[in-house]
This record gives sequence, structure tokens and C-alpha cells, in this order.
Amino acid sequence: MLLLPVLTPDIRQLADTIGYPAAAIGILIESSGIPFPGELTLLAVAAYAASGHLNIAGVIAMAALGSVLGADLGYLFGLRGGRPFVERIAGFLRVNPTHIARAEMFFAHHGDRTILAGRFILGLRTWASVFAGAAHMPFRRFQLYSVIGGTAWAILYGILGYVLGNNWNLLMTVVRYLGYGGVAVVTIGVLTVVVLRRRANRRGTPPGP
Repeated sequence: MLLLPVLTPDIRQLADTIGYPAAAIGILIESSGIPFPGELTLLAVAAYAASGHLNIAGVIAMAALGSVLGADLGYLFGLRGGRPFVERIAGFLRVNPTHIARAEMFFAHHGDRTILAGRFILGLRTWASVFAGAAHMPFRRFQLYSVIGGTAWAILYGILGYVLGNNWNLLMTVVRYLGYGGVAVVTIGVLTVVVLRRRANRRGTPPGP
């Protein structure tokens, strides 16, 4: 969270310079096994889109693409390097070994679901694809879960950043108190209410309480 005031102006400037690919860069780096605030990058670019500079659909599409491509790189690194690679990269990046052990244990117990859930859990988002490759998870199955999880992540955080883009302080307050997993749940709830109200309005009936 302390990185946010420094990162946000730079991310918006990057989005102004290169456009939609800015939405993909952060999560591509993070998903490949390098700790990086990918969700903050998407939130900032989506907020920038809310000001009318970019189309939010394009931002979400690029974020989903970056998520999938980054995960594919992480899978490849894990497949080729195995556990020794994980230990070397963790040591080089000075990552707490406890975080690596927890991510590995989660993957060992939950397998496929880790690729889905990992998109919304700090630490797992960085290492899940690497462990999938190291464990020789079939690539087609990995890719399926990666696409589903990456797309869902991009839609949720892209919409959140876009909707609250004009009130960045409120957005960060929500994230600070609920965490990113909690924000995802709240976003799903808000979208559900919006969809139900629109359907009710189209039918000409008042929405429920």
C-alpha cells in the first residue's frame, strides 16, 4: 500500500504514453514469478480510463492477456527449472521463504483450484504458475484454469478501478480495509445488484429491497 502514492502517477503517465499495453505489463511481470503490484497497475490504468482517455473494455482485454501470458512464462520457468529455480529466484529477489512454502503447500493441497484462486491471493498470484510448471501439471489444463482465472480477475479489478476511478481515495480505503479478496467479493455483489436492477427496470417492475 505504501507504494501506491509513488506508483499511481507513473502508471498513469505510462498509460498515456503507450496506451492499452500498460494494463498488461504489471500483471504479466507478477504472474511470471516476479513480485510486482499487478493489481495496483490495473486499478490505476482502469481509473485512468474512467477519465475518458482509454476504453475500459480494451483495458480489461489487455489485462487478461497480460495475465495469461505472464502465467505461461511462469509455468515455463517452473517446468524448465523446477524447485531449484524457485529457490534461486526467491533468494535473488529476497522473498521471504515462508511465503514460498505457503504457496507451495497451497498448490500441493488444492492443485487446479490454486490457478483460479491464486489470481486473487497475494503471493499465490506470483508463484502459482511457477509451481504448476514445476509439478508438471498438464499444460492444457493449466491454460484452461489460467484463462478463466485471469479473465475473471481482469474484469473484476478493471471494473472496480473504472467505477471508482474518480474517487481514488475511496478506492484505496476500500482496498485497505477489505483486502483484495474482499474487494473482489464486494465487486461481484455490486455487479449483481446492478444487473438485477437493470432487468427489473426493463420489465417495468420495481426492484426488490
